[in-house]
Amino acid sequence: MTDTVAAFDVDGTLTVRDCVKPFLLRVGGWPAVSRALLHKPGATLGAAARRDRDRMKELVVGGVLRGRKVAHVEALGEQFAEQVEAGWMRADTMGRLRWHQRAGHRIVLVSASLGPYLRPLGRRLGVDDVLCAEPLRAGDEFADGLDGANCRAGEKVRRLDAWLVLRRMEDATVWAYGDSAGDRELLARADHPLLVTRTLVSAVPSGFE
Repeated sequence: MTDTVAAFDVDGTLTVRDCVKPFLLRVGGWPAVSRALLHKPGATLGAAARRDRDRMKELVVGGVLRGRKVAHVEALGEQFAEQVEAGWMRADTMGRLRWHQRAGHRIVLVSASLGPYLRPLGRRLGVDDVLCAEPLRAGDEFADGLDGANCRAGEKVRRLDAWLVLRRMEDATVWAYGDSAGDRELLARADHPLLVTRTLVSAVPSGFE
């Protein structure tokens, strides 16, 4: 029997809003975000001029988290995940995720959200794995930047395919859910793609009732 995997984007797909900025504000507040943008002004201006979202994110995440204890940030991540689960989840797409779970499908979050809170959110939701943006670490503190590429666009496909190969599930049937241009490649790679919009997503897909 062929394995089935459902890959879900998070911000705007499973949640009603972006989560990265609120989490960074919880960690450091506006002063830390402002300092992050000013820490490397040339790089910040260059990223803004190029509209390079990945580089800008790396600068802000690295600037806010640099030098902070991993344990402290991860404790904040646990609290933040609780908040997200309690009040920021989309009921319709969560209904679809639960359908996949009842069907015995493997569930993977594939997101540009940050590991310190996305991993605990994944545990709360009972998913099988979390593939996401990871802040760079240096021992028991965070360093400056991201560990590897930001998990968006083509990187989402690369991460998911590597995950499937590692588990010998290359032939799995893939469902994918996303809401933005950053999910375009993931949706194109899927056997069953769904671009999530403001229209309600049915708990059970058409033809699978």
